[in-house]
Amino acid sequence: MRLPFRLVFIVVLVLLAPLANADAPFAFATTPGNLPKNVVPIEYAVRIVPDVAARTFTGAQTVDIEVRSTAREIVLHALELEVSSAAISGPRLHRTALAPPRLDRERLLLVFALPRPLAPGRYQLAMAWRGAINGTSQGLYADRYATAAAGERTMLSTDMDPTNARRFLPCWDEPAYRARFRLVADLPANFAAFSNMPVARTSVLADGRRRTAFAATPRMPSYLLAFIAGELERSEGAVDGTRIGIVTKAGKQGSARYALASSRELLHYYNDYFGIRFPLPKLDHIAMPGGYAGAMENWGAIVYNESRLLVDPVTGSEAQRQHAYGLVAHEVAHQWFGNLVTMAWWDDLWLNEAFAEWMSSKASDRFHPQWHVWLQSNEGRERAMALDARATTHPIRQPVATESEAEDAFDDITYEKGAGFLRMVESWLGEATFRDGIRHYMARHRYGNTTGADLWAALDAASGQPVARLAGDWTTQPGFPVIDVDARCDAGRRRVEVAQRPFRLDAAVPAGERTWTVPLQLSIGVGAGVVAGSATLLQGRSAVLDLAGCDGALVVDADNTGFYRIRYAPALFVALVDHWPALPDATRLKLLADTSALVQADQMPLAGYFAVLSRIGAESRLAVWTQLLGDLRLFDRLLRGEPARAALHRFAAALIRPRFAELGWDERSGEPVEDRALRGALASALADYDDEAAIAEGRARFARFASEPASLPAALVGPVTRIAGRHADAATWEQMKSAAERSLVSEEKFRYYRALAEAQDPALAGRALQLATAREVPQIIRIGMVADVAHNDHLDIAWSYARDHADALLADMKQYEGGRRFAQMVDGAADATTADELEAFAREKLPEGALVEVRRGADEIRTRAALKARLAPQLAAALAAR
Repeated sequence: MRLPFRLVFIVVLVLLAPLANADAPFAFATTPGNLPKNVVPIEYAVRIVPDVAARTFTGAQTVDIEVRSTAREIVLHALELEVSSAAISGPRLHRTALAPPRLDRERLLLVFALPRPLAPGRYQLAMAWRGAINGTSQGLYADRYATAAAGERTMLSTDMDPTNARRFLPCWDEPAYRARFRLVADLPANFAAFSNMPVARTSVLADGRRRTAFAATPRMPSYLLAFIAGELERSEGAVDGTRIGIVTKAGKQGSARYALASSRELLHYYNDYFGIRFPLPKLDHIAMPGGYAGAMENWGAIVYNESRLLVDPVTGSEAQRQHAYGLVAHEVAHQWFGNLVTMAWWDDLWLNEAFAEWMSSKASDRFHPQWHVWLQSNEGRERAMALDARATTHPIRQPVATESEAEDAFDDITYEKGAGFLRMVESWLGEATFRDGIRHYMARHRYGNTTGADLWAALDAASGQPVARLAGDWTTQPGFPVIDVDARCDAGRRRVEVAQRPFRLDAAVPAGERTWTVPLQLSIGVGAGVVAGSATLLQGRSAVLDLAGCDGALVVDADNTGFYRIRYAPALFVALVDHWPALPDATRLKLLADTSALVQADQMPLAGYFAVLSRIGAESRLAVWTQLLGDLRLFDRLLRGEPARAALHRFAAALIRPRFAELGWDERSGEPVEDRALRGALASALADYDDEAAIAEGRARFARFASEPASLPAALVGPVTRIAGRHADAATWEQMKSAAERSLVSEEKFRYYRALAEAQDPALAGRALQLATAREVPQIIRIGMVADVAHNDHLDIAWSYARDHADALLADMKQYEGGRRFAQMVDGAADATTADELEAFAREKLPEGALVEVRRGADEIRTRAALKARLAPQLAAALAAR
């Protein structure tokens, strides 16, 4: 049996030192930002009139404001808005027109000079303006899509996150400035409109348009304001008194049932978990044909890319269902973490995103244990650990001063490391205690803003443990530790020595650098499983722990809940490898992932990794194979252009082939859900590694699928299409392009375009690159096409195309998106020259605010170049010996 994680605490917790770098509890007056704190909004009454054909809109609003101390000017945000008039009024102030505002272009502020100072009190600020309906998802934007019967149609939607509400209306566009919003929109008569709250009333205007007025929202930050309009349909259910809707373009409601059922299940679960019912009367999930790559958690009106939300009841795969469920779980969790309680400033963005990511896995695992979600979440955590082991990383809680820095905060450190840290804390405290702390936090801070300190206070109170100390170590300093583990037997007891040091991939860490307070679980591998022995908080650099008995293999962090690496002494490592088949799933996964990372960091010989691979055999867990296939892709990148690459392909195919042979191409009645996803992953990998049988069978099955769609099970449609695209001749490539252009189903359209970018033939890859600037291709597909081609052995031609067509590519991107997008185009490179070229290009073409992601990308390339210089010869020698 497995004993509770909190069984034993060997260290004396009361001796923990106070946290030096903790953030302070929320206080409005000291919250960072660019706005003065003496004038705050109370309620916006907004009317929007879009001109869809002209791609412009007009707006007018009256904002109830509170002047908290004497004001000589009113300062708020606006970007790309032309203010035509403004006036101020109040109980003792007749409506007074204001002079045109001064624009602070550096800080994106509108500054209204007042004719005389305003004394503290309530006033009304009225404004009118004109703005643009954008082609990218910033502020109010247009989403074009094709229909079978009516030609091209347009939907309107907003994307305010993180600092784009100022493109829609002049506002106090910082999260601490919570206010109510009353939105009214004048729209074509055939448009349905949705916002955060239900429709309060509608009326028909003299010109035939329809005016839709929405109920007032609760007090909320401006980035959560939502407005969506178009020729839309809605289906509805209800749970716990909340109306739940799925909104789609016309004709897509048949694929909405899964999302509706999932949302009902999740909302009921969260109502109970958080101890506070969802406070709005309705929750809509709105499917957009393009625009978003993922989703945005607008309060009561979540917006998704339809391919991520909708699941066809006949052709949808289990993987689609899992991804849709996880995404809905993430966004619905935001209705509490982020919406009901909001981070004070963008430096605590992780309070929104890490909690939603962690909660998504927790909820998905609760209702769908057959998916093994916690194991699969390892993929995201490994991405975060790879980023966090380099010099260009940042703390979970990072300083944010500008709009571009707020955009940069949405990365794997914020999401995946943050979520991994939360799971580690929950495992340490116990699920019930952790939940009690979360409930206390929600109850105390509802409709308000917080910092991490407010959360730690709630968890401290619920648990009686020094959560703030541990949290400060993990959220205010970058990186994570590797734990060195050794043991010896002494008079029938096992003396375990543990020591920590920062783990780095790109450089040695100076002695005496940072340490963490680390929850450790020590277990013993016996028979066919693992028995928990004890748990401890490691403080300082090292400790010696005693365990009863010397039998069995020592396991640290058997459940894989710690955000750290484990490096076992050689004898302990060999013992674990020998026990491989009997180790729990999470233990096997951690051992494989840590061994791979230690080899990359030059902290373990390559032979150790091959020793683990020798035990993979008939591994059943998809997550373990996902880790293994990712390692092989890294080795493949390192050997690109090297003679040993062919030997790696032979080795990889030989490693994969036996497990794929057990699965076969055809699904079996009653087989585990994971087997269906694993079958496609292994078939695709075999084709990547030049297995002629897999390539031939994949192409043959695609040819049949093209004329008989029912011939392929849903789980194989993606992998088979990918194989056919990667090994396409000109006729097949053209067939796929035509299918992509004709398709009215977003998921199908995306699948075909991605397959076109897979083409190994350089001529076809060149044609795929041209799609990146083809206006007839949906923007959400165009924007990733160059990176997709580059990732498929065509980095040189893709990078050349990107530089030659930089202006056209940048026109498709958000203001600060170019750094991340262009870095992705070359992130498979393993030579320092490409890193230099990327940085030189960025300095010439990109704004200063986009350069952070460029520097991270260049550092990753240089780290990989150093890894190639060291590891490629070792790989070549190891493969030659096999």
